[in-house]
Amino acid sequence: MAKSKINPTNELISGTRLARNSALNLLGLCSPLLVAIVAIPILIRGLGTDRFGVLTLVWVVIGYSSLFDLGLSRALTKIVAEKLGAGREQEIPALVWTAIFVMLLIGISGTLCMILFLPWAVRELLRIPQGLQAETLKAFFLIAFSVPVVVTSTGIRGVLEAYQRFDFTNAVRIPLGIYTFVAPILVLPFSHSLFPVVGILVVGRIFACIAHILLCFKVIPVLFRSIVFQPKMVKPLINFGGWMTVTNIIGPIMVYMDRFFIGALISVTAVAYYATPYEVVTKILFIPGALVGVLFPAFSASFVQDRSRAKLLFESGIKYVFLAIFPLTLITVTFANDGLSLWLGIEFAQNSTRVLQWLAVGVFINSLAQIPFALIQGAGRPDLTAKLHFIELPFYLGGLWYFIGGFGIEGAAIAWTIRTSIDAVLLFTVAKRILTTRIKTMRREILAMAVAIPPFVFAAVLKGFAIKGFFLLLVLFIYAFVGWFLILNIEERALIKHRFKIITT
Repeated sequence: MAKSKINPTNELISGTRLARNSALNLLGLCSPLLVAIVAIPILIRGLGTDRFGVLTLVWVVIGYSSLFDLGLSRALTKIVAEKLGAGREQEIPALVWTAIFVMLLIGISGTLCMILFLPWAVRELLRIPQGLQAETLKAFFLIAFSVPVVVTSTGIRGVLEAYQRFDFTNAVRIPLGIYTFVAPILVLPFSHSLFPVVGILVVGRIFACIAHILLCFKVIPVLFRSIVFQPKMVKPLINFGGWMTVTNIIGPIMVYMDRFFIGALISVTAVAYYATPYEVVTKILFIPGALVGVLFPAFSASFVQDRSRAKLLFESGIKYVFLAIFPLTLITVTFANDGLSLWLGIEFAQNSTRVLQWLAVGVFINSLAQIPFALIQGAGRPDLTAKLHFIELPFYLGGLWYFIGGFGIEGAAIAWTIRTSIDAVLLFTVAKRILTTRIKTMRREILAMAVAIPPFVFAAVLKGFAIKGFFLLLVLFIYAFVGWFLILNIEERALIKHRFKIITT
């Protein structure tokens, strides 16, 4: 009996399993990006800049409809992971069904709220051109009716993640991500209206929800036979999910409110100039996101039983994210103008280059902050992240208003980057206190993060392709030296040498 209780926890925090699941998550998150690179220019030409600007808002609303789950999907992942680690699998079916019933009711409430709010938002808040208001409102109504489906799907996916079945979650995520960009293109030969474009996106979400349900039945066969609602299980979900609700509401506001401010203060066309580089550069967050997705249940399972293991996971997460993100950020900042000119044309590059560069730096900092964020929540303290975000929100909104008013869409990018920097410092401070141990490697990596900023500044002001190329090679050489000798430890260097030897022989 003791063995059965220990094995699930060991599975959750196994280094091999975490690495494999992180790779699966990364594949699932990055695959649609290749499609997006091809699809976005086609959509801009087919829909026009104004309609495409509205479509970017549609993607945001669809992607973040899950915030209506009030944190219950994240709570479900944590509690299911804890029960697996404790060998109490028999309690899981009732917990899952109870959570799904509650989330379905919450999703219906979210639909009603959106229906009441949307007419005012479209006509007064977003400055949608008069000729687009009717079809935009219809499109957003479609999204409102899909909220219960999205919320339910998010909860079920959380159960699969607790079981570390990222092979199943990504079997749905990859086709859905590709579909999100391809489906609107399929509509263009028949209509340029937003209503059918959004309609086909909603259909994709419905099929994704069905797929998640079927896969969950496969993982937990008894789930199909044990449909039950237990009110006593609502309280632990609400206790954790309540603070997650604050984060789920405030977090997306701070991430995406910039484009709504741009639409209100400038124009929906300016939204397209801002949102397009934003959608590209924030895809870098897929790398820490892939790792955090598997670290969260691992932190949940290991924090109480094996805090030293949680500390090791935390240190390694910061280290590997830094090593992966720095070169991508440097390349993005260095060749921002060249890349945008080649991809979307000179006009887009003129309007969006500085936006892309500022956002790239913000994404670099935000990527590192994902690890302490996951640790704090995995340790059962979502109240701390919620309180930090609650304090940050008014200052960020004020800064956003000021910087957009003074610097246009570049000001929005500046405000976003400043906010992510402050947030990262606060999260690292809280995480270190939660671990209650001295973390030597964290000190080195924070120093490395500070040293990384000047190269970004130099890269942003360089002119000429040859000069940029020489600078990039020089900095990457220094980065490789520092990473190998100062960030990676002896065991990690030995492992890399061993793997390289296997590949080359």
